[in-house]
Amino acid sequence: MGGVRTALYNYLYAKQAGGDFILRIEDTDSQRFVPGAEAYIIEALRWCGILPDEGVDADGHIVETASDRHPHAPYRQSQRKPIYRRYAEELVAKGMAYYAFDTAEELGALRAEAEASKQTFTYNAATRGRLRNSLTLPADEVSRLLEQTTDWTVRFKMPQNRIVAMDDLIRGHIEVNTDTLDDKVLWKRADELPTYHLANIVDDHLMEITDVIRGEEWLPSLPLHYLLYEAFGWERPAFAHLSLLLKPDGKGKLSKRDGDRLGFPVFPLKWISPEGEESRGYREDGYYPEAFVNMLALLGWNPGTEQELFTLDELAKAFSLERVVRSGAKFNPEKAKWFNQEYLRMRPIEALTAEFRALAPEMTAVRSDDFIGAVLSLMRERAHFAAELPEMTRFFFEAPQAYDEASVAKFWKDDVPAIMPQVRDFLAAVEPLSREKLEEALPALIHEREWPMGKVMNTLRLMMIGIAQGPAMADLLSILGREEVLKRMDRAIKTLG
Repeated sequence: MGGVRTALYNYLYAKQAGGDFILRIEDTDSQRFVPGAEAYIIEALRWCGILPDEGVDADGHIVETASDRHPHAPYRQSQRKPIYRRYAEELVAKGMAYYAFDTAEELGALRAEAEASKQTFTYNAATRGRLRNSLTLPADEVSRLLEQTTDWTVRFKMPQNRIVAMDDLIRGHIEVNTDTLDDKVLWKRADELPTYHLANIVDDHLMEITDVIRGEEWLPSLPLHYLLYEAFGWERPAFAHLSLLLKPDGKGKLSKRDGDRLGFPVFPLKWISPEGEESRGYREDGYYPEAFVNMLALLGWNPGTEQELFTLDELAKAFSLERVVRSGAKFNPEKAKWFNQEYLRMRPIEALTAEFRALAPEMTAVRSDDFIGAVLSLMRERAHFAAELPEMTRFFFEAPQAYDEASVAKFWKDDVPAIMPQVRDFLAAVEPLSREKLEEALPALIHEREWPMGKVMNTLRLMMIGIAQGPAMADLLSILGREEVLKRMDRAIKTLG
């Protein structure tokens, strides 16, 4: 959900500004690469209607070569490897980065030693002067290590005691002293891949990115990114860092475990991990993509009005970073259901009828679209999801085979058994058997005969659907039609005695 919301806000911001929304696959972290994740991302965005202007073609495939429509291809960072090494070497040549030859084992030992003294080891200006890097080793040794070994990296040379002044479109002005920062790895010889820091800065520059909207977790990296732009002599894009999505109780970041524990999905689509662990998805749980997107948009942003329901185009017109909140956005699973209920109510009846037929083919096989449409128009107000409708409406399609014992005991007594045949005769003759006619004529008959209104109405409903609670009688009778109403009454009178 958090990743989709970030993509959504980028999309809305780009569309409002008349810009382009670019999908780039950041797959340079070989330790965290997940097979199938790329296809999942593309399909999830397509389901949501968040379609990139660059990065994928009409079929959802990544474009491999540059074209007028995709001038910055390829869009997989793993296919841009030669680009990043060139820029890493440029920083070394400028004296703004250096080669580091410390092994993972050596760094691990330094961290353990620091922890034993209840301190934290940081690779920075205070420590780099006594470590194995091109700042401390002789030039010939550096050359030998570069040629003969692969366990080395390029690290950024963080300046000492400098204030980095930054501006965030959401959080305002921020200042950080470089002495609190470490010399981040920019490029790794072992896999010849960059880290996020170098790859994103280079790609954002080459792809002419003007605005970057990303998650709060990248805010601590902003000083480094500012300094990288400065080191290259490039113009910076504008940055905005979104707040976290929080648990329903507001205490901590929303996670998959919260969804599993409380019974709601946190993924847009069903996801099966490489280990075979399955996670629920909003699509598979029956949410409409429009409802999911609408709900996500309002998790951390508000339009400044009472309006809650927006199409994607309306969101693009209304969206502004000025109204994105700085604090975390608390997720409310019941509100998510409410959004889907609203979109279910607004769904064109033709589309909903087709969905209903697919959900209940046996129940709807001999029914007309007009009949199904009338049933759904009445009953969808009570549902959150289309999948709830078949069971909720079953009594329209199937006459009751039994009658609720509690309802029978409460209503089928005294003079009611003698009254109902008279009600049957009335329903056999009234013209037309429409909702409007019944709303007026049936109460008038009951008043005229001085029958108990509640008993008669609830008993009639019991005869129609097998229980005393349900839709308004005029709606129920008019949709069932005269033939079916009389058939059900005759069976109930015979069965109940």
